Amino acid sequence: MLEKYMIDTLRQIAHGIAMHFGSDCEIVIHDLTSAVNEGSIIMIENGHVSNRKLGDGPSHVVLDAIKHDPSKLQDKLAGLTRTVDGRILKSSTMYIRDESGKVAAILGINYDITKLLTVESAIRPLTAAADSPEASSAYGFERIPLNVSDLLDELITQSIRLIGKPVPLMTKDEKIRALQFLNDSGAFLITKSGDKIASTFGISKFTMYSYIDAGKNK
Repeated sequence: MLEKYMIDTLRQIAHGIAMHFGSDCEIVIHDLTSAVNEGSIIMIENGHVSNRKLGDGPSHVVLDAIKHDPSKLQDKLAGLTRTVDGRILKSSTMYIRDESGKVAAILGINYDITKLLTVESAIRPLTAAADSPEASSAYGFERIPLNVSDLLDELITQSIRLIGKPVPLMTKDEKIRALQFLNDSGAFLITKSGDKIASTFGISKFTMYSYIDAGKNK
């Protein structure tokens, strides 16, 4: 569990940011000192933005922080994410380190810009010059999962999308690539994830782990 002074400081900062930007701005604090399957969210302001609550599980950035070298982690600022119900958020993730340099917490800011984008879309035809190209409206999004199970489903979907074909049509090497992606993404940190992943790819757990070892060797 995080030190009380750190929790109190993060709570103060989170509340201040939420009050400053209003109800469309969600502030969430993840505790990385607990097990990955325990509820990592220890504070959330305006949780209606992502429909999350106290005690909900980790997101992609939490698994990244646990899985990878803390010295190589850099804050992710002003990116775009998407909620389960399709709203668009401008999101920032800040890694909070303890005295030893280990990432102990994550402070996340998610600002719902869906309404602002609607206004921007309505205004653009009025402000665009005839000889200027329109900016692309295509955005790249990372979906915010609601819980650990949702996160695992999302990672499995991404691994299949990476290969570009249904699991029954995958070769052994393609399954190795997909499983390596899941391993690198921290999917196996989730309790009992191995059972679901092995079942999804139609292989035994023994075969699955041998594929993972094969992927590491490559």
